[in-house]
Amino acid sequence: MTTPQICAVLILLAMMGLFLWGRIRYDLVGVLALLAALTVGIVKPKEAFSGFSDDIVIIVASALVVSAAVGRSGVMERALRYVAPYARTTRMQVIVLVGTVTALSAVIKNIGALAMLIPVAFQIARKSGKSPSVFLMPMSFGALLGGIVTLIGTSPNIIVSRVRGEILGEPFTMFDFAPVGLGLAAAGVLFLAFGYQLLPKDRRGAATLDEALDIKDYVTEAALPETSPLAGQTVSDLKRLAEGDVTVTAVVRSKTQSLSPLPDATLKAGDILLLEGEPDALERVVARAELQLEAERRSVQVEDPSHEVGVVEAVIGPNSILAGQSARRMAVHERFGLNILAVSRSNKRFTERLRDIKLRAGDVLVLQGDLELVPERMRELGLLPLVERTLQLGSARRAWITMTIVAATVIALAFGLVPVTVAFFGAAALLILFGALPIREAYESIEWPILVMLGTLIPVSDALRTTGTTDLFAGWLSHAASGLPPWGALTLILVAAMAVTPFLNNAATVLVMAPIAAGFATGLGYKPDAFLMAVAVGAACDFLTPIGHQCNTLVMGPGGYRFGDYARLGLPLSIIVIVIGVPLILAVWPLR
Repeated sequence: MTTPQICAVLILLAMMGLFLWGRIRYDLVGVLALLAALTVGIVKPKEAFSGFSDDIVIIVASALVVSAAVGRSGVMERALRYVAPYARTTRMQVIVLVGTVTALSAVIKNIGALAMLIPVAFQIARKSGKSPSVFLMPMSFGALLGGIVTLIGTSPNIIVSRVRGEILGEPFTMFDFAPVGLGLAAAGVLFLAFGYQLLPKDRRGAATLDEALDIKDYVTEAALPETSPLAGQTVSDLKRLAEGDVTVTAVVRSKTQSLSPLPDATLKAGDILLLEGEPDALERVVARAELQLEAERRSVQVEDPSHEVGVVEAVIGPNSILAGQSARRMAVHERFGLNILAVSRSNKRFTERLRDIKLRAGDVLVLQGDLELVPERMRELGLLPLVERTLQLGSARRAWITMTIVAATVIALAFGLVPVTVAFFGAAALLILFGALPIREAYESIEWPILVMLGTLIPVSDALRTTGTTDLFAGWLSHAASGLPPWGALTLILVAAMAVTPFLNNAATVLVMAPIAAGFATGLGYKPDAFLMAVAVGAACDFLTPIGHQCNTLVMGPGGYRFGDYARLGLPLSIIVIVIGVPLILAVWPLR
């Protein structure tokens, strides 16, 4: 081994040790690895930050923005509403949730697909009296399997495609992963439909912030426009649409007429409905019934075009000027530029209009206003901010815009009309431009630590190649596999990628393993395609730990899982992936 190769191996081993140790976050590990590579000279200063201009960084960031917009649109919640009545048993609920997240992960980033459906899993668990832990880990594993199906489902596929482009001059295309990915996804969903029973039955997640604050009885008011599907329907129809999560406390038909909200009372266009429920439930029924929040009829002005209108929660303090007053009397909108979207008071059901409620100290308000000025206005009013929560109430969901842009992006990629980078960057820009996702939420949806890790490890990975270290590793693997049949050599690479992923992070695994696998294949006289595909599958399928992939980390707290719980369900699934994946890869990607 040469001195540069020894340095590269030492940096790689130190990096894996730090990932395994877990005391230093993965993005900082990437930074340290890059600094070490610069110090010993295997990365040149002019190439040190080339990773941040790599297409993979733009694609991953843009894909996360697209995922956030799809999640915000509520499309998946609406689709699942039609399936939910048929999913009455635990097994059917698992099949619906896992199947949906698996399918969705094929067209958007799998972490985004999972994040979108976690609230739905909590709804189903609450209504059926089950622990969310029954659903969350199988959903995470389903998201990982679904990510294998297309180029854009998960970062490893994008990185492997880039490596193939460098080696053969032609990267993998959008659906090159589909034949193998679909087979593995189908087998995985079938196993999880029964395998969820391997999980402990007593796992309970940490209390959510909503539960800790115990704010469950918000009241808001919404107008019923002529275009609403509820026009001419009854109060019971509205409750059915809300799946019992929202109560109609009053129906205001005119200034002088208030209708008793009996189940058979007919709703007419122009009615003002007073609705009570949790914020998420209120938002769902407002979106499904195409209602218009009454407060939003009064537009909120922003002082600067760069400012955004947003929603916050606040408590009326003991010295607030609102205590003992109504919103109408205090002219909250006219004087302070705020809309009161909803009010909550413990053990109190309101039947009067929001503007007429006599507010008290301790009431919780949902306020809409210029986010740059809201803190100052809250101080003037004597309001105390709650711990920040993501509230969709009062946030317009432009589902048709989102789905049109996403569909156009997928079609453009499927037919190779534009490069992946341009397609996703353009989709993210259009979603923000047309208001499907506020720019503040777009920036918040991007996982900056992942981008930093990618940007720093790309030049380190290239250094492994330029110093000949990857060829050295490939030679060692070739020697180890010299007596193995072709399927044994492919299995070795797949298992190696699976074994390394928990310690390196799946994106880092591909950056390190893909060049090694390509060199390994060449050393054995094989085409590299099958081995690159094995690396992508192995890196995407970390079912044994909560640390190898963000999906597994995401569900650990809400599901109340312990470290060892992942292997109970993940080990048999990993064996299934190896047993089915190797023949599939060989059938689709011949070695010669």
